[in-house]
Parts: sequence; C-alpha cells; structure tokens
Amino acid sequence: MTDSTTPAGDAQRVIIFDTTMRDGEQSPGCSMNLDEKVRIAKALEELGVDVMEAGFPIASNGDFEAVRAVAQVVEKAGVCGLARAAKPDIERAAEALRPARRPRIHTFISTSPLHMKYKLQMDPETVHQAVIDSVGWARNFTDDVEWSPEDGTRTEHDFLCRCVESAIRAGATTINIPDTVGYTVPDEFRALIEMLMNRVPNIDQAVISVHCHNDLGLGVANSLAAVGAGARQVECTINGIGERAGNAAMEEIVMALRTRQDRMPYVTGVDTTQITRTSRLLSAITGFSVQPNKAIVGANAFAHESGIHQDGVLKNAQTYEIMTPESVGLGRSNLVMGKHSGRHAFREKLKDLGYTLGDNAFSDAFRRFKDLADRKKEVFDEDIIALVDDEVMRGNDRIKVVDLEIKAGTKRPQSATLTLAIDGAETTVTANGDGPVDATFNAIKELTGIHAHLQLYQVHAVTGGTDAQAEVTVRLEEEGRTVNGMGADTDTLVASARAYVNALNKLLVKREKQAPAAISA
Repeated sequence: MTDSTTPAGDAQRVIIFDTTMRDGEQSPGCSMNLDEKVRIAKALEELGVDVMEAGFPIASNGDFEAVRAVAQVVEKAGVCGLARAAKPDIERAAEALRPARRPRIHTFISTSPLHMKYKLQMDPETVHQAVIDSVGWARNFTDDVEWSPEDGTRTEHDFLCRCVESAIRAGATTINIPDTVGYTVPDEFRALIEMLMNRVPNIDQAVISVHCHNDLGLGVANSLAAVGAGARQVECTINGIGERAGNAAMEEIVMALRTRQDRMPYVTGVDTTQITRTSRLLSAITGFSVQPNKAIVGANAFAHESGIHQDGVLKNAQTYEIMTPESVGLGRSNLVMGKHSGRHAFREKLKDLGYTLGDNAFSDAFRRFKDLADRKKEVFDEDIIALVDDEVMRGNDRIKVVDLEIKAGTKRPQSATLTLAIDGAETTVTANGDGPVDATFNAIKELTGIHAHLQLYQVHAVTGGTDAQAEVTVRLEEEGRTVNGMGADTDTLVASARAYVNALNKLLVKREKQAPAAISA
C-alpha cells in the first residue's frame, strides 16, 4: 500500500478528514451496520472529503468488514483505519485496508500525565518508545501514517514535542493533535499549535492535523484557531456527532472557511451543495434528528419569522443571510408533487433532492408516495425526504412492521393488534397498554422477545398542518448497548412502531459487536 492522501503544493489548502464512521459512531445509539457505512462512505466521497476514517478494525469482525467494504468502494478519497500503538491493531487495520486505493493507518497512544498514570499505567519513556515502534511498524504497510497523542492538549509541552519529533522521524506523514476531552479554548489551542511549529525541528515534514471535541461547545472555534496557526488538516464529523458532546461539525468548519475568506483565506475540496443531503442521510441512518437551530443544516438555519427580518430578506437576502440556502444544497425545485404526479416526475424530484434509487427501492418509494399523496393535500419536499429515508434505511432489516390496528380513547385499556415480519415470517399479537403507544411497544416486545429499556420517545412534525407526517425517534438500552431508531408516517402510531422496530434492528446488529478497550483519540 503506497499512496499518500495529502494534497501537496497549496499552503492554503485544508484537508478535511471525516471521522463520522469512527468517532461519530461512538456516540450512544449511533452504531451503523456495513451497508449503512457504505452508503455514508459514498455520500462522503460525493461531498468531497479528502480522507474518511471508516472504523477501528480490531474492535470487532463487524468493524473490520465495514472498513474493508468501504475500502473496496471508495475511489478517490483516502480511507483510514484506527489502531492503538500495538502490532495486532496495526496489522488488523492494514488487512482491512488492503483493497483501498489510498490507505491510511492512524495509530495513537495517550501522552498526558493523567492518562499515562491511570489509563495506561506506563511511564513516559515506555510511551515514547511505543510511539516510535507503532509508527515504524505501520510504515511497513503504507506510506501514509497518521499519529495522535491522545489527550494532547493536557500533555506536557516538552514531552509532546519529543513524541511528535520522534513520530515524524519514524515515518508519520500526519501529526494529529486531539483535544480529546474538549478542554482547551481557542487562544490556548492556537498557542499550542504555534509552539509545535516553532519547537519541533522536523515539523515541516508532516501535515499538522487537529481533532477537537465539543464538550465546552468550542470544537469548531478551536479547529479554526488551529488552522490559523498552521494546521492543515481538520478532523470532524457530519452534524457534529460523536461521543459525549460530539465533535467539531464539518459543515460549520467548511462554511466558516468559505464565508469568511477575508479572515481565513483557506480552501477545502468539499462540494458544499452536498452538505444538506449528507446531513439528512446521516440523520436518517442514525435516527439522530438535527436540532432546528443547528448551524448550516438545522431546519431554522434559513428560516425567518420576525417581521423585521422578513422585510429585510425580501428586500435583500444579505440583510439577514450570510450565505445562500443554495450554497449548502437547499435549493428548491419548481415541481409541485401531488396524487396526480407520475413516476417520471417523482424520479426527477428525487434527483433534485439528491437521491438515486435502484428499481426496486424506487418502486417501493413511489408506492408509498402515492399512498401519502392520497392522504395529504400537498406533499412537500420534507415529506418526500422523510418517506424515502424511512424506506431506504430498512432494506436489510430482520424485523419489519406489516400491519398495526389500534383501539384507543377514554375507555381503558388501550390495545394494539400488530403484525411483524421477523426474518420473513409474519406473526400477529394483541397487547394492552397505558395508552396506544405503550400498547404498541408492548406488542413489539411480545412478538420479538426483546425487552430493552426505552430511554427516549420523541415526536415532531415533518411539515405543518394536521395531515403532516410524524417523524418519531426512540432510544433503547440493553445491557449498556444504546441505539436510536427513527420512523415516519402520517399516522404517529405507525411511525412510532417503525421507529421502535428500527431501533431493535440496530440492537440486533450491535449485539454482534464486541468492543475492545476504550478508544478516543
């Protein structure tokens, strides 16, 4: 394996390293199966990311196979696998990356006094030697090696400089400085990067990268401060997903650089018109809805309710919009969809919304669209997005909702008669509950035999009106495993059943995964 993923010759070029499939997946409930990771990988390549971290191959057979599958389908972007500072980790990553056109091994070890003493129980000299050994071993498999000092922002400067210099000398082509616990602030982080640029004698032989967590809400601010200090790779995730409070959000970093060229004259290779589509795809796959006021991709990001704001926007959009909706892929099509729309118009609408479906998936989506159009006065883009995402994400589910009939009202108990297809076999049961939702979930538990703890039940309307589609999110927990599920339908109870079943399917996948020791980087 030999081919660096580092663009050369442009000092203003910022490499976008996406870790949605690795660090993002560590967010509770965000586990993705192989097919879902492949879909995300293809979307990320269309988005124009430079490198995508596809997973942690030694974590489980599922993670190994997912990294290998991503490596097989990605043609232009670099594909990266994470590995601890251990030969088995590195060898497993190398094997998973074998099909990749541009493979990268990312190896790491903790370097802060706190982590070395309590987590690793290793002295600094042993850690330093592990840095040299791990990078050197990784170079046996690829010329593109990235090294990270975990908890780098709380590492003593002298030791950090020493480890960085040794990692580069051992063959690391990218040095990533992670703010693992989201502790630093922008001026402090900028000073740290400047310190490394000034004190490490061979720093010019590697690209400096940063990986900022968002525990204090400063992930994007810290990343941009580091770019100003000379970092030329930013590690980030779509929608900012990730463990704890998440990671620096890719869409915010990219659009900040694009919008404020006067203060940050740097460029990326990202096609910003693909941002909204990629954000929605990830939300559909993980079941993690984007908060309405989320920057760039939130439902309210380009919405104006104040009369003063509306008046200003109508006169000149720049009065209250610093970027255009079209620049992030929110352009509206002129096709109005309804019950009289045909297959050709529906296919064109899907194309406008960024979807390309196979024949079977298209036929299923079109059937559901016609059913929806019969029930709604007007079908909005958001309705179609929710419908298609809900349909496509269930292609390989072992459990599927076939039919649901509810008895509800003031007279108790409420009951649900539910039919599920489990591994292709249909079974029906009637269950009671304290309300129709409780009855529906009790029926699912009885049919599947899975009694996971319901941590979250959330409903929101996709569009306005009493005929709006409901989008439901549920979070289930079982023996420390947490998953999110999402479902959409004009009937809130059907959407609830779909969401619960979607979560159960993810739980079945997660049961097969065996996690190794804690990973952060």
